[in-house]
Amino acid sequence: MTRRPCAIYAVGTICAALLVVGIGLFVGQVFRTLMHERLKKEIVLVEGSRVFESWKTPPPPVYMEFFFFNVTNVDEFLLGAKPEVNQIGPYTYREYRYKENVSMVENGTKVSAYTTKSFVFLRDKSVGDPSVDNITTVNIPAWAVMNKLRNSFWKASLVSMWMTSLGSGLFTTRTVDELLWGYEDPLLARVSQTSPDVEKVFGLMYKKNGSNSGEFVYHTGQQNYMDYGRVDTWKGESKVSFWTSDQSNSINGSDGSAFHPLLKKDERIYVFTPDLCRSIYMEFEKDVEVRGIPAYRFTPPRSVLASKEENPANEGFCVSPKECLGTGLLKVSPCRKGAPVVASFPHFHHGDSKYVDAIGGMSPQREHHQTFLDLNPTTGVIVRANKRAQVNILMSRVSGFPKTRTLNETVFPVMFLNESVTIDEVSAAKIHKLLLIVTLVSNFPLIIVGLGAIMLAIFIVLLYRARQEKASTEDDTSYSPVSDKEKDDSQNGTYIGLSPKADPQA
Repeated sequence: MTRRPCAIYAVGTICAALLVVGIGLFVGQVFRTLMHERLKKEIVLVEGSRVFESWKTPPPPVYMEFFFFNVTNVDEFLLGAKPEVNQIGPYTYREYRYKENVSMVENGTKVSAYTTKSFVFLRDKSVGDPSVDNITTVNIPAWAVMNKLRNSFWKASLVSMWMTSLGSGLFTTRTVDELLWGYEDPLLARVSQTSPDVEKVFGLMYKKNGSNSGEFVYHTGQQNYMDYGRVDTWKGESKVSFWTSDQSNSINGSDGSAFHPLLKKDERIYVFTPDLCRSIYMEFEKDVEVRGIPAYRFTPPRSVLASKEENPANEGFCVSPKECLGTGLLKVSPCRKGAPVVASFPHFHHGDSKYVDAIGGMSPQREHHQTFLDLNPTTGVIVRANKRAQVNILMSRVSGFPKTRTLNETVFPVMFLNESVTIDEVSAAKIHKLLLIVTLVSNFPLIIVGLGAIMLAIFIVLLYRARQEKASTEDDTSYSPVSDKEKDDSQNGTYIGLSPKADPQA
């Protein structure tokens, strides 16, 4: 056997082997499975893992924007007119967050930590000076005190006289700094003299700068990758006690800082939010891309804050049957010391139209008022997020307070916040590198199939050339006469020339 046929047979054998192995590995998803198993082991909350340090101190900058609703017709509203507000903001702060007192518990299967947040004002990203700009808004301390005394007519009458003497009305005008970070309220100061547990100072973000929201214990994800970052307990409890059903009091999902890898579009992700005192869920909306990184956008559907009639599962969030609000609202007074605070999405996005129509100046827009998370499905990393929530006060007639006698029940907007983050370039480059490795390894069988296809092409070419050479050789070795004489030979080439025999008689 010559060298050429050996080469052809070798190429054919290699080609067949590559195609069979490559197709088999691709169909079996062997390398993809191996890569996913590696990711499950790498993305865990333990020392030395790929994500642990960035989980403790997230590198992308987080911004907190505050928008206030300035009331422009207080006197007319108190006489029965529709309230009119205009939005003022943003007042933007750089939010620094990091986890403290991080320690492994339960043989390393869980990790405990406190998330501390601090805020630094950014003048170049704000509309004005928070120490100077005034906002006219609902007098939240007064409404908190009135709501507390709703069922005590005599105490309410006494506090009503205090309010008159102190000049505390149903509305107040304060600077942005005071509304956010706190001011001493004269009514609270008077009440605190007889009730020491009452704070003299009120602020929407009072004591939240440089503080934490309590100890969290998280699952590391070592035992099950689906549990990565999931909250096990908050403040030592595995559920809250603010609501009226076990389902509503459940602590589900992560705290919003970590999500398990290998996300799917059809799954529902949960986030526990201490500010809302409950867990909310999000569902897939669409595919997006951030800094070249593919991501799934998850957002809370309307059903999250739907009324009990629209979503019976939400009945447990009613403070009482009489205090069950409509779609788009959540009364959070159980975890706000009884204050009539109502949470919603900005401008009552996802809410009943009656709440939007009741306040002049409301204009819900999905683009500006939607809460969403953009998550890379392979790693679970947050590449962009906007957490948007609105603080409202439930205003209504309160027995013992004559100033409220002209009021109908109104959900009055005070301010909304937008907490946003987008992955930085350095972190994005790391994600790109990781995704490239995952793609190459997962598609390695296709590379093998590609090599097999190339070898198949070479094999076909070699076979074609070999067949041509064989045909050429056969033509060169076929019989042909050497002269015309041979053609005319009547004896067909059997004649043998002999010398004539001599005549003996000659």
